Order: sequence, then structure tokens, then C-alpha cells
Amino acid sequence: MTSPLSALPAAHPLLDGRTSQSPLVRAARGDRPERLPVWFMRQAGRSLPEYRASRAGTEMLDACLDPALAAEITLQPVRRHGVDAAVFFSDIVIPVLLAGVDVKIVAGRGPVIDNPIRTASDVLNLRPLEPEALAPISEAVRIVVDELGATPLVGFGGAPYTLASYLVEGGPSREQLRARALMRTDPHTWAALLNWCADITGAFLRAQVEAGASVVQLFDSWAGSLSRSDYQRRVAPHSRRAFDALRGLEVSKIHFGLGLTEMLDLLPGLGADVVGIDWRLPLDDANTRLGGRVPLQGNLDPALLTAPWPILDAHVRDVASRGQDAPAHIVNLGHGVPPDTDPTVLTRIVELVHAL
Repeated sequence: MTSPLSALPAAHPLLDGRTSQSPLVRAARGDRPERLPVWFMRQAGRSLPEYRASRAGTEMLDACLDPALAAEITLQPVRRHGVDAAVFFSDIVIPVLLAGVDVKIVAGRGPVIDNPIRTASDVLNLRPLEPEALAPISEAVRIVVDELGATPLVGFGGAPYTLASYLVEGGPSREQLRARALMRTDPHTWAALLNWCADITGAFLRAQVEAGASVVQLFDSWAGSLSRSDYQRRVAPHSRRAFDALRGLEVSKIHFGLGLTEMLDLLPGLGADVVGIDWRLPLDDANTRLGGRVPLQGNLDPALLTAPWPILDAHVRDVASRGQDAPAHIVNLGHGVPPDTDPTVLTRIVELVHAL
């Protein structure tokens, strides 16, 4: 049953009151809650010993599609650190896999596609993501939300450009030379590929929200390799299409892109309610570029997680201070948690942020 005021189910945490007044949800809506909210990208896993114990003997993508295991890993950093949000444990290539593309995670490298998508016929052979394939995702989210209570769940998906980069390159690539060449030499095939990526990511996001996620984040790991004009003409409309899949669902949307300093002003127009900032740009400068109108997320430097505590303490305070100029601020890293991070450091950051 859905609410007459929203396409969200009536029992959704935003509608039944569990998360609607949580610090993170309020900040994502442009409010200034009494407590500064904080969570960490890649907090579910990587640095946690309990994560490594839970996943022992299980391949990454298999873990993502095991609802009980994915739920347990999602909950672990909330229990340990006291963060203000869980982020759903999955991988941005899960919708690619569920749509029938043969993708695997190679240790030390990342997602690998043995048969890259590089021609018009390759794109035509891509299948849509059927709704029933998302059943393990919806089930995992429901388990998590039932356990979280008043703590919101952040759903996530990969931005179309980042997914397309993996598909065209066949794996991670810092420069995306093949992807950028396809973009310019065969724009029709490129547009068709990014539309497909937007649609599967949009379906992935929507399944998470309908099952109980209170906020979503779109990750664009690789778009920083693009010029502003290429991003604006050949990528941005597809990111908007991914967000458009959430039309009618009243959830706040975060857009985080690595290296998008010169494109920040474009992101609110794509549907982002909150803009995530990487570690390169101070938050007060980011706020100026966005006209002082957009809530910000970020942007602790992950490199300083191994610094002596007095240095990290000063850095956290500086980031929080610079974020005060924005309409609202969600403290986070400027990228993901490095796998060798001492978990106690993350807990100390949470305690410090909450004490500010």
C-alpha cells in the first residue's frame, strides 16, 4: 500500500516517522540539525575485521546477492562507529551483472568484463534489467531497514559514465581512452550505451528506495577525466536520466563525482539535492561555486586517516568549519575508506563530529 501523497510505500521509514527527522535526512533537505551528521563512503567493509570474517570464503558479487550477508555487512559500521547512516553494501556493477553481462571482481583490480561493449551491435545485444532480478536487493534492504530503526539507509548506484567506462574498457582505467574515443567517434552508440547504463542504475536505485532507503547517492568515479563540454553534452543528461527513475519518490539525492571540481555547478540541474565534494576543493570554495544554495557532503582527506591524531583532529575541525557556510553539511570523506584504515580512527572522527 502506498501513501496518497507519495509513491513511497506507507510503511517506508520516511513516511512512518522513523527517519524523517534524523540528522542526515534533515541535512540532505537543507536543514541544520542539532547534531552534525557523518557517515563514510565505503564504510561497509574493507577496513572492518568483522567484515572480513563475514565474507571469508565468499566472492564479492556473491556476497552482494546474499540478502542476509549483504544486510549484516551493511549494519556492521553502524554498530561499530555510531555513524548517522548506513550505506547499502553492494557494488556498482551489480545491476550490470543482473542484466546479464558477464562481469567479475578481480582481487587487486576491480570489475572486469571479458567481452567489452565497444560496437553498436554490442550495445544492441544488451538486455534490460528485469524487475524480478532485483529481488535479492529489495530483500536485503528490507532486512537492514527493519534493524536500523531511526538510522537512515543510503542507497547507491554507479553513474552512467562510470558504468560505461568499465563496460568499454573491460575494467578499471584511469584515463578511459577507449570510452572517450567511442564518445566522440560514434555518438549514437555512446548515447544508447549510456541510456542503458542510466536505466539499469535507475532501476537499482528505485528498488532500494521502494524497499526502504531514505536517501540515495550516485557515484561517478571516473567522470573527472572528461572536459567540461564533453561532460555537459555527452554525460550529464544520462546522469539526470538515472535520477529521473526516482520520480515520484520523495527521497533526497546526493551526487558524488571524483574530480568534478569544474562541473560542480552542473550537478544540481541533474537532480542532485546534495553535492558531494572530493578532498581537493575546500568546502567554502565549493559553496561559493554553487552560489550558496546547495547542501554539501564531504570532504575529509582519506590520506589523513593514517596521520597522528592531532593533525587529523585539526583537519576534521577545519572541514566542519568550512562547511558552515553551506545551507547544510553532511560530513564524509572526499573518497572512500582505504582498506588499511584503523577502524578506531573512524569511530574517533564520529565522536569528534558529534561533539562539535
